[in-house]
Amino acid sequence: MWAAYDESLTWIVIGLVTYWVGDSIDGEWARWRDCETRMGAVVDMMCDRLSCGALYVGLIWLQPGGWISDEPMTWIGIPIAIYLFEFMVIDMYLSLAFLAWPIRSPNYFHVIDRRIYLWNWSRIGKAANSGAFAVILLVTGWVWLGTIIAIGLLVLKCVSLRWLLQLGVPVPEREAAAA
Repeated sequence: MWAAYDESLTWIVIGLVTYWVGDSIDGEWARWRDCETRMGAVVDMMCDRLSCGALYVGLIWLQPGGWISDEPMTWIGIPIAIYLFEFMVIDMYLSLAFLAWPIRSPNYFHVIDRRIYLWNWSRIGKAANSGAFAVILLVTGWVWLGTIIAIGLLVLKCVSLRWLLQLGVPVPEREAAAA
């Protein structure tokens, strides 16, 4: 919000880096101290999406033409909209799927399905899924490349969703749920 108020791309970048570092540290801290909880994982995911959404909406806000502009980062809202849909809807569903199994967070999804875990929550998977889009868009300003990456991530998440649905998400029986 400060970045939007100050109209500063620098503050957007500082916010993004702070979000990434903070998100990495809090998860590592919980694992080191053996105090991870399922509720903490869900709150972390919600905070990720709030932070990410605020940063990308702020980035659109800072562009002279907003969603569509004649400036170098033309049509910046299009790749951001694709990315936010992928991250806030499809990735959120995938990330919350861990709740169907007795694991603490998506970080342990490898015991359920290694392929889904590697593409989505391994260290490399997380970096590629959250970092590549932002870095390419901010460093190069190439909206066309940001759009390709956002579409690629959307396809990856849709494929991962298909794998998840093929795996079958366990649903508790009615009697067990009522008890």
